[in-house]
Amino acid sequence: MTNNSVGNAGRLLWAGLRALLVLTVVTGVLYPLAVTGLAQVAFPGKANGSEIKDASGKVVGSELIGQTYNLPLKDGEETASADLKWFQPRPSHGLGSNSVNTRYRLILSGATNRSGDNADLIQWVKDAKAAVVKDNSVNGYTVKPSDVPADAVTSSGSGLDPHISPQYAKLQVHRVAEKNHLTVAQVDRLVADHTDDRILGFIGEPRVNVLQLNVALRELAGRQ
Repeated sequence: MTNNSVGNAGRLLWAGLRALLVLTVVTGVLYPLAVTGLAQVAFPGKANGSEIKDASGKVVGSELIGQTYNLPLKDGEETASADLKWFQPRPSHGLGSNSVNTRYRLILSGATNRSGDNADLIQWVKDAKAAVVKDNSVNGYTVKPSDVPADAVTSSGSGLDPHISPQYAKLQVHRVAEKNHLTVAQVDRLVADHTDDRILGFIGEPRVNVLQLNVALRELAGRQ
């Protein structure tokens, strides 16, 4: 009787081990390899993180994650100033520091979670609007507060939105042209060429990927 019990237990254990081995190979090796291979064939760009490369082929970021374009911190500064030769993204408390062609470190992602009547949020929006007006008003072109779109003074829910509206991009054209010694027409054409329409013609809003636009801007400025 004891021998039968031990034998049955052994057979059950061996059957369980075989099932574990088979399922490990199928679900832990074969299935991931099949999915990865299919993704590499059908959607290689998306499967590899939607990487954006510069003219030299160097990866400078992902088209799905926003970046900031700031000057190096000066002594005594806690917040870096925007590098105004580049197109600026939406304001965010979640973006890591970066320039166009260096690695960036993600600090955090998330919204402020403040209500529309929150005093701090209202002040942030007022300060952001004043900064947009000041930074983008150059010789022969003055930005009015009413010209500033909502995405120029508010962050997205994730804090990592890689896009801005065409309106915000066009508002920055004169400043970017002046800082890079380009004509307004050249930079305006750059914005137009990097403006994506609504998905399928009706989903979402027209948008501009800031990193892709700045990569193209650097190439254009470098040819001058």
